[in-house]
Amino acid sequence: MTTVDEHLERILAEVAPTRPRRAGLEQAHGCVLAADVRATVALPSFDNSAMDGYAVRAADVAAATEDAPTVLPVVGDIPAGPGTPAPLEPGTAVRIMTGAPLPRGADAVVQLEWTDGGRESVAVRRPAARGLHIRRAGEDVTPGALVLPAGTVIGSAQIGLLAAVNVARPPVHPRPRVAVLSTGTELVEVGSRLGAGQIVDSNSHGIAAAAREAGAVVRRLTGVPDEPDAFAKALHGVLGDVDAVVTTGGVSVGAYDVVKEVLTGTGSVRFDQVAMQPGKPQGFGLVEGVPIFALPGNPVSALVSFELFVRPALRRMRGLTATGLPRIVVTVGTALRSPSGRRSFVRVGLDRLGENGRPGPATVARPAGGQGSHQLTSLAGAQALLVIPEDVTEVPVGSRLPALLLGGDAGAVLSGLGWAETDRSDTDTDTGAGADTGAGAGTGPSEPIAR
Repeated sequence: MTTVDEHLERILAEVAPTRPRRAGLEQAHGCVLAADVRATVALPSFDNSAMDGYAVRAADVAAATEDAPTVLPVVGDIPAGPGTPAPLEPGTAVRIMTGAPLPRGADAVVQLEWTDGGRESVAVRRPAARGLHIRRAGEDVTPGALVLPAGTVIGSAQIGLLAAVNVARPPVHPRPRVAVLSTGTELVEVGSRLGAGQIVDSNSHGIAAAAREAGAVVRRLTGVPDEPDAFAKALHGVLGDVDAVVTTGGVSVGAYDVVKEVLTGTGSVRFDQVAMQPGKPQGFGLVEGVPIFALPGNPVSALVSFELFVRPALRRMRGLTATGLPRIVVTVGTALRSPSGRRSFVRVGLDRLGENGRPGPATVARPAGGQGSHQLTSLAGAQALLVIPEDVTEVPVGSRLPALLLGGDAGAVLSGLGWAETDRSDTDTDTGAGADTGAGAGTGPSEPIAR
């Protein structure tokens, strides 16, 4: 059998970051910078006031006190806005608003609370040091300075900074476009009335959600029966529009395992028995240059396989390091058994959390429920996957083992450039098999980066 590590290495050797493009800031949200970004302007771009108050010469108010305030004539107002204010003459003051340009000659701003708030003249009750409440041009960023390095995930703060330094179209790796396809004649869409022998298609919803959490833009295909022609038509119908395809089901050795039947010998697709539990049957390869992840059909097997193999690949496609779930070491609180020669991933809850509710060094892991590959309730209630190595069959209480934390990306940014070539909205579309385009399709103008 192939090991977990070998299967992952084969996948990562075949995937690459999405082609860089320039995108507007709304579309860049959630994407990863494809190149360093340098400031085109200074930040701030001019000397300005940090407070509402009065621009003065510090020497003119050096003797001001509460009992003997310095009184200066107010010669004008400077609101925030375009234009260059007149120079400030010695022995005068000018009312100034936060963000307004500082007049030449002024070297301090006295905040309003230190004065009587006068309009024609102002009584200043405290001295002001030179530079008080002045934001100097370039004190945050100078023109040409590196503001964001390549590989940065563009969140809200990064969007604000890009806008502030006047970078309208940063170079990004678009979020990978992923088609999720579940096969099975027995599957019906959620909300449907179930007939005899039918089950709700939970896999496509769960895998689509996991892909979105991993930063992908998702197109969910529905209603693909266990018929080779139907599966082939659905698959080839999306290959030209996506960066990856994730299928669930049809990869074992059964008579109706159409994914394996259709894809065996197609492109570089290969099906392996991976030494893991759950999720032993796995398939992966390129078809027309598009990575195809063929995952098992049992719902827990599919989601665990996604975390181990698809999530790291999607990170690489986004332009990030191909890491998986965060890993900690825990103490086992319940005796466990594991099959020899297979790496087991046990759904566990975590007790005795550390500071701020995070897992700490004394964290104890116990099974979250039934461990069958069909039992979704234990996965939904789990906080981690306890990893039992291939050469361990008996795990006594008190053992120290690694665990992979679940749910770390549930708050990931879901907007951003994705369907770069065509605009797609959050509406169901009919592709023959039925399609559901995921949230955050990232419509809007984009362009390739000039080479």
